[in-house]
Amino acid sequence: MLDRVLVLSGLDPSGGAGIAADIETINQFGVTPLPVVTTLTAQNTQVVSAIQAVDHALIEQQLTALADDTSINTVKIGLLSSVEQINTIAHWLNENHLVVLDPVIKASTADVMLDENMLKALRASLLPMVTLLTPNMAELQALAPDLDEQSAVATLPCEWVLLTTTDISDQIIEHRLYHQSNLVERFSYPKLPGQYHGSGCTLASAISALLASQIDVKNAVKRALDYTYQTLLNAKRIGKMQYHPNRAKPLT
Repeated sequence: MLDRVLVLSGLDPSGGAGIAADIETINQFGVTPLPVVTTLTAQNTQVVSAIQAVDHALIEQQLTALADDTSINTVKIGLLSSVEQINTIAHWLNENHLVVLDPVIKASTADVMLDENMLKALRASLLPMVTLLTPNMAELQALAPDLDEQSAVATLPCEWVLLTTTDISDQIIEHRLYHQSNLVERFSYPKLPGQYHGSGCTLASAISALLASQIDVKNAVKRALDYTYQTLLNAKRIGKMQYHPNRAKPLT
């Protein structure tokens, strides 16, 4: 069993999202995270005030060093912050990797994280390497603008797409799982009051940990959604605005 996940994401000093969230989540499933920081940020539960990309050459060196020492089957990708990063990671990946991509285009505070050039690079070089994409509705529209949901999903070169309606739903959040552009499953949960910082990271990381444990995609998605919902039910307030998912409470 390849019980490890390579994680590429940004560093959120508040601990709510990014690589801290990824590490906490993956550990809950008894899987080892291999963290590579892509982005340094100045942020809290209210705002992202600064972003600094890690040099893509250093990221490539880290990936090479890890691959020289250990087998890597599963990769979870979050925030990327330069075209060079996107192309470097896409070039390093191969068809044997299971890749879960949480396309962080805007932060949950509504701060824009990816510009148009990075979106183009994401579509052209990285999406074809992705096994499962986990966008919300706004991210789907950014990746495939001016299309209805079905048509937008059909343009994405990913085998699986888990679309969440968190950003547009008032009472019931529906997560729709597509396989090769066909809708295969719906998962619904009551929407909780308040705002949450890092729920998308938690979900994508939980899926990646389950995939690394050789759980099939449908079951991994269902279990990860249940786990993520529980972390929100037990959320805690660290700062002045958004709640942190309580990832220390594993699903029973």
